[in-house]
Amino acid sequence: MNKTIFLTGIVLGAMAVILGAFGAHGLEKLVDADAIQTFETGVRYQMYHALLLLVLGNMQALPEASKKLVFYFVLVGIFCFSFSIYLLAMNSLTDFDFRVIGLVTPLGGTLLIVGWGLFGYRVYKYLC
Repeated sequence: MNKTIFLTGIVLGAMAVILGAFGAHGLEKLVDADAIQTFETGVRYQMYHALLLLVLGNMQALPEASKKLVFYFVLVGIFCFSFSIYLLAMNSLTDFDFRVIGLVTPLGGTLLIVGWGLFGYRVYKYLC
């Protein structure tokens, strides 16, 4: 599981760099400044949580079951939060109105908060 968590962190981190470059250079002529700022928020949170997965994957002191639970909350949270933000930021580029999936974003944020809470609790429980 450590290898999976670590590799997922690497992939999500690399994707955040690629998406950040796309947001800075590819979207500037397609959407307004507010949409670019929104897109960058998704990238920033994706990178923060990719780094969290790198730390989690390297923690040998936590039991696998604890890491797995945190991993799933964070992974699903990233996809719900960041990826819904990417779609919402590019809403003007398509005929589909991505605002109908707007509730996915706070759900993703909630999952990320729960992931952090579980991580903190498990670290406290097993390392303190």
